[in-house]
Amino acid sequence: MILSAFADEASNDLGGQIEALARNNIKLLEIRGVDGENIKDISHKKILEIKNKLDENGMRVWSLGSPMGKNDPENDFSKQLYDFEHLMESAKILGCQRIRLFSFFTRNEALALDRLEKFLKAAPSDMVLCHENEKGIFGDTWENCKKIHTALPEIKAVFDPANFVQCEVDTKEAWANLNMHVDYMHIKDALKDKRVVPCGMGYGNLEYLISEYAKKGGEVLTLEPHLMEFYGLSALENGESVSQIPVYSDTNVAFDAGVTALKATLDKLNLKY
Repeated sequence: MILSAFADEASNDLGGQIEALARNNIKLLEIRGVDGENIKDISHKKILEIKNKLDENGMRVWSLGSPMGKNDPENDFSKQLYDFEHLMESAKILGCQRIRLFSFFTRNEALALDRLEKFLKAAPSDMVLCHENEKGIFGDTWENCKKIHTALPEIKAVFDPANFVQCEVDTKEAWANLNMHVDYMHIKDALKDKRVVPCGMGYGNLEYLISEYAKKGGEVLTLEPHLMEFYGLSALENGESVSQIPVYSDTNVAFDAGVTALKATLDKLNLKY
């Protein structure tokens, strides 16, 4: 398996993110926030500086952890397309071919699909759009995710077990119905009361899912531990805060604990990383 991570959960600044990845021997970054700026707002000049710094440390960006589609689809969509086009240029600079997105805070299937299709048409042919199942959006159940991937098969899935648990969706059933659409996985686990826990300690069936993912040829796992409040989390989670078990002393300790739990699961499955 190849490990990636949302290193902004360890540190707000790029140097701290690189340090967190390096000490855990992780070479890939799913970039979401740097120095208090969301990836969609970072200038292309700064994006180039980020690329050069990552290159110096033997690291690269796996995916843009964008917030696209995590809003009301009735909002000014021209602004969203502008942000999306900015992200496409950022991806080009970073040498990245994936972007994570969402299916909007709506229950209107036609509207959600229309907006996603507009993103798809605006993306270059070599860019893989990856939809993440998330709480409160159209695609928060496997049934609605299936509708997205059936209508727009070019859009792949980022499978997030904890988000399904928090939406009271059985992750094994979700996997059975979505695995053929999965491009990669986010590693996050949760209890039935929605509290987030390290990989393998919740009801996400992480051990089973990772094993099945490996069997189908999956390689990249992006750690998104959510084990402690970090800079910008409230904005990302629509105002929600993290309620986690256990409690950690700081974000770096929480991030390292998330990595350790993931590696322990991989060791148990005899999967190399």
